[in-house]
Amino acid sequence: MKADAGLVVQLAIWAGQHALPLFFLLLTLLLAATVAGWWFLLRAGSPRPAIGRRLAAGIFIILAGAAVFAGLATQLGAAQALVRADQALTDALDTSVAPLTQQVFAALTHLADTATLTVLCIGMAIVLIARRRRGLALGWVVALAGNGLLNQTLKQMVGRARPLEQHNMVQATGLSFPSGHSSGAVVAYGMLGYLALRLLPRRWQLPTLLVAVTLAFTVGASRLLLRVHFASDVLAGFASGTAWLALCITGVELVRWWRSGRA
Repeated sequence: MKADAGLVVQLAIWAGQHALPLFFLLLTLLLAATVAGWWFLLRAGSPRPAIGRRLAAGIFIILAGAAVFAGLATQLGAAQALVRADQALTDALDTSVAPLTQQVFAALTHLADTATLTVLCIGMAIVLIARRRRGLALGWVVALAGNGLLNQTLKQMVGRARPLEQHNMVQATGLSFPSGHSSGAVVAYGMLGYLALRLLPRRWQLPTLLVAVTLAFTVGASRLLLRVHFASDVLAGFASGTAWLALCITGVELVRWWRSGRA
């Protein structure tokens, strides 16, 4: 067990020393998976599967996200290998990330600030209402506002402190697990991707999805690279945000299916 824990810590140190190449590698894999998923749906004959498959996919994603979050939360004891790996990765990032890279990510991290997401939430809600898409407007507001409440609840339940040595370009206060910026980015930009599928012509849908994935992942990575969160905080934020996003989209789709059946 000690040997396994030591290996995990060594891998964390290696990841911290190669943070920027790993960021681009993981982003490339995510974008490739997005393109592959889109291509699969088109080959199946429709970018919108039947309600049964949508419901099954939504439930699977919700359960998977909840399971990942729970698995991470249970490994936060002081003697756990995950905690040691988190600290080792954070320490490695202190010396491996160049100042220019830090400045870039310090700017990008604001894409999921509370103020940014609040303006985005209000602005998009107004656009949707103006287009007489009140159901989508309600789903959009519930998704973003609800995630904020969910994140604060989860933070209080876990009660983890942030890294002691934060980057001086960005300061963060409050509890650490899960990362609110990470979950907020997943929900906000994920919902924008969903709205693109619902409202935009097909030629614009995939590019919008790729931008949404890029923004969500980049914001989460920025919290780690700026050392205002541990790696497990960011992963937990991705997990909780993905689960909440799937729940909201599934709810919107079920309401839409129910209304179409009554029309």
